[in-house]
Amino acid sequence: MSFDKNSIYALLNNKHIHFKYIEHRPVYSMEELDALEMPADAVICKNLFLRNSNGKQHFLLSVPAATPIDLKQLATSLGSSRLSFASAERLEKYLRLQSGLVSPFGLLNDTSKSVIFVSSKNLPPSAIIGIHPNDNTATVWLTFGDLLALLSELQVEVKLVEM
Repeated sequence: MSFDKNSIYALLNNKHIHFKYIEHRPVYSMEELDALEMPADAVICKNLFLRNSNGKQHFLLSVPAATPIDLKQLATSLGSSRLSFASAERLEKYLRLQSGLVSPFGLLNDTSKSVIFVSSKNLPPSAIIGIHPNDNTATVWLTFGDLLALLSELQVEVKLVEM
């Protein structure tokens, strides 16, 4: 089963995870998302799908949009070899997502549990974050703690690093 936005909404409801969502026009970049009117008290996250130098390890990085990303420093923090962006083919293979749709909810599609979720240890569990529900025509708002609990329950490896 591949999780689309409606099945993600159903899963969150079934798990009694409080969330809200906003439907909007398709967005393909952080700049386009910034142009939409989003709740002021929420943290919009940018999401990157990364791989190590030999392509044997994959990471989904999700951090507040304003967080600068230093891939060399991140590799060191993760104890990984050099990191680079993973290809669209790898994104499809592991998360069943297309470019422009990278989201932590894509980890629900990773049945092999091959992808490690990475985020900032400075993001408090109570922070309300905004992420796509595997579809760039909506944004889901939930607490970072609820996302981490869901990923843990689904046995997704999570690494929180200094960013």
